[in-house]
Amino acid sequence: MRIFVIGQTSVHWGRKEFGNIGNYYVTEVFFREIHRVFPKADIYTTIQLSEEFCENENVNCVDLDIYYGWTNNDLDITLKEFSIASIYNKTNVLISTTPFIIEVLKSDIIIDHSGDMWGKNADLVGNNRFVIGLLKDRVVQLLRKEIVLLGCSPGPFNMGLMPLIKEVINGFHFITTRDGLSIELLRESGIKTDNIQEFACPSYLFKGFKRCDIIELLKNTPLNHKEKPVVGFSISGWNMSCAPFSKWPRNESEYNLFIELIDFITDELGLIVCLISHSNGFNREPEFKLIHGRDFLILKQLYENIQRHRYNEKLFLFEGVYSPKETKAIIGQFDMMISGRLHGAVAAFSQNIPTVIIDYGHEPKAHKLRGYAKQLNMEKCVVNPNDIENMKYTVKNVWENRKDIKEYLNNSIPLIKEKATKGFDILTTLCH
Repeated sequence: MRIFVIGQTSVHWGRKEFGNIGNYYVTEVFFREIHRVFPKADIYTTIQLSEEFCENENVNCVDLDIYYGWTNNDLDITLKEFSIASIYNKTNVLISTTPFIIEVLKSDIIIDHSGDMWGKNADLVGNNRFVIGLLKDRVVQLLRKEIVLLGCSPGPFNMGLMPLIKEVINGFHFITTRDGLSIELLRESGIKTDNIQEFACPSYLFKGFKRCDIIELLKNTPLNHKEKPVVGFSISGWNMSCAPFSKWPRNESEYNLFIELIDFITDELGLIVCLISHSNGFNREPEFKLIHGRDFLILKQLYENIQRHRYNEKLFLFEGVYSPKETKAIIGQFDMMISGRLHGAVAAFSQNIPTVIIDYGHEPKAHKLRGYAKQLNMEKCVVNPNDIENMKYTVKNVWENRKDIKEYLNNSIPLIKEKATKGFDILTTLCH
């Protein structure tokens, strides 16, 4: 069997493995679970992955450009492919071909792995990105190959594309979502959901290191020998009130509400707060090196703003650069987590840690944060970063009810993990 993985998560080398840590949580589990379901399958993908990852996980990369190359010709090439596939679908004659069509025809199953970018937010990555992705999916369907949209949080959509979106959705053999809100929102958009089922995100299955593996990393931190409860705290540019998420540098005033929240946690609740980034960066040349990502700059500026005005001995900044397995292990040591990164929250929830999710603070927003919380029946744990009273109230409420929440997670997380596993088991229905 030959499986071809495409989708909006097809990005340049290193972005999936060494950038947003949550991307790695999903990517590692995604390919391992496909191999679990189809142990003898050959997997090819337009996602660009390192040689080490490909060797360890038995994955083969094809050229990224056959899906999207950030050129002025991407849409023209895809429209040509759409025309070729349309003629083939009507006449059974292949009038010409392209590298993408060749890969599709060689494959038995095509999986669209687009996550939360199967919608207009894909256009943040490049011009016409989403419509090109839609047309690529439609090309596969017109070539009469089985294609599924696996583990996504689709939307929001531009209404002008809705006829094509509906056509593509109907053409998938099936679609699986990874949160508790997507299907409801699709129905509200007038989309039939007969071929759509809800499961859970693969990231719940990601295994980090154990505490014994990170003892050296915990030295000289509040997690080494905890004298007081410790709260993890992670935000990104998406949680700031001022767009774009990549804005840098930021004005000191943009941090005011987060400063007030941290003061509340340390002064009124008496807890230690540890700032920790959930994203990295990397230098590829002349020698590969993992470095701090954009989130760390925000957290460091937040830390310095607080300490400059009034030194807070209960505030700590993790200054190391940590791998995904190390990061999840560190998060697992906190007594509570406050996260503006979705998969930072997943890393905590999956280890039964009471967690507050900070929503996006500006447009464009995504429903995935609320959707994940809804699936866990933890919607009250999502806070508006532009509402300080909402943040204070929720943090206090979660902390005071941490024992009950932890017990609830002890019972519910195994079910969520089982749901994530079943989201791959459904692939066996394609083996006719």
